[in-house]
Amino acid sequence: MSKLNQSRIAAADFNPDFLNSPEAINDYQSSIAVEQPIFVKKALVGLEMSRTESLAKEEDVRRKEEEIAFSVVRACLSVLTAGEYVQVAELGVRDARERLRIAELRYKNDVGQYADALRTATSLTEARQKLNVARKNVSLARRALGVLLALPDSPDVVDAAFDLSLQELDDYTASAEKRPDVRALELRGENARNNIRLAEAGYYPYIGVGGSYQFNDHNAPLGSEGKSWQVMAFLRWDLFDGTKRAYERAKAKHQEAQVQEHLAAMKKGVSFKIYEAYLNVGEARQNIELAEEALKTADEGARLLKLRYENGLSSLSDLLNTQASLEQARAAVVETKNAYKTALAGLHFESGTLLQNLKNGQSRPLGEKP
Repeated sequence: MSKLNQSRIAAADFNPDFLNSPEAINDYQSSIAVEQPIFVKKALVGLEMSRTESLAKEEDVRRKEEEIAFSVVRACLSVLTAGEYVQVAELGVRDARERLRIAELRYKNDVGQYADALRTATSLTEARQKLNVARKNVSLARRALGVLLALPDSPDVVDAAFDLSLQELDDYTASAEKRPDVRALELRGENARNNIRLAEAGYYPYIGVGGSYQFNDHNAPLGSEGKSWQVMAFLRWDLFDGTKRAYERAKAKHQEAQVQEHLAAMKKGVSFKIYEAYLNVGEARQNIELAEEALKTADEGARLLKLRYENGLSSLSDLLNTQASLEQARAAVVETKNAYKTALAGLHFESGTLLQNLKNGQSRPLGEKP
């Protein structure tokens, strides 16, 4: 048979004595074989799972984009808030200069004490220090924004309006069902079910076609004394594998149940986060109203104490205490407004609508013109 494959068989090779007791023969056999599957259940299910996982990865990328957008919004708000604190500090310097003017005037007219002039001068110095700190914080906030945006400089935020609209709670809860990370886990839940099908695919046969081209030579490898080829169709079927397929199928079912439980828990967690964020927005909005009311009363109180001090009816200590309350009230208004904008952005982030609203032009955090 080896000589036949080498295409050098002769009539003498059919001698019965030679056939029954053949001599040793060398045979270098080289072949090229190709197989083409026609039906492979595991490959079909695996291809579908790969496509589903690709979609889940795209959803992961979308959620990461929203996280970056939320970080940029908070950084922009930090720049805006720091700028508003500068304005508050400038008002404090202005008021301190006015108090120093009044104290010096009273001392020159022999109706006030020199200690009051010294105390108001110290108050002015402290106000200037606060202004320096506020300006430094603006520079730091701008630089942090530049680092976040991968810019070599420190960009400024010139538009103070983040026009993210506040809707009903049910709207945010409904939008969260399409949140990218929720959608990604749903897709992986589909893959968990497909994993059961993948395990069950082991019960199906493997069907395909193939062919080979063979070289035979008794002198050297890859020689071509004899050549032959064949074409075939085949079916392979594992009838018994020691219950391996049954174990993989049971394992896949448990994993699918685990993913579904994780998905249900995640949806509940998202719903709670949205509810919490919605309450935070309401609280922050009420705090703005309260802070503005407190600012009005503090401003009026400072005005009245200033008049009383000018007329010698109140002490400088009372005026300074009232002025400190006024500065705190001004800072509280800035803080509550920033808290409201941050809470509103957080609500949109938790519902998965922040990036969409930013792209739709509802907000221009860098002051870009529409």
